[in-house]
Amino acid sequence: VQLQASGGGLVQAGGSLRLSCAASGGTFSRYAMGWFRQAPGKDREFVSAFKGGNRYSATSVRGRFTISRDNAKNTVYLQMNSLKPEDTAVYYCAASGTLIDSSMTRAGAYPYWGQGTQVTVSS
Repeated sequence: VQLQASGGGLVQAGGSLRLSCAASGGTFSRYAMGWFRQAPGKDREFVSAFKGGNRYSATSVRGRFTISRDNAKNTVYLQMNSLKPEDTAVYYCAASGTLIDSSMTRAGAYPYWGQGTQVTVSS
């Protein structure tokens, strides 16, 4: 499956952005979808995932970010509200057809990745 992320940009602290990730080449509804981010000099970290109708989010974004998906459009979204400067990173979408719950936050559990989209939050 091929993934194409979009929607990043520059926003002031407290603002909002919505990221999109369009999938092609597979049966989208069968895939667990995740969002990760990577800031300069840091490891890639889990942000949120949508698996089997359930949503999971990292503690750092819970209550501010919401993952959703539209299977008819083969697209997963990440609505980001109340953005903070520490949210600045390249955001990646990822997909897995065999994800298990215990591996959900591990980047290595997702074999398919989009190209990333830059999110910059100014203070």
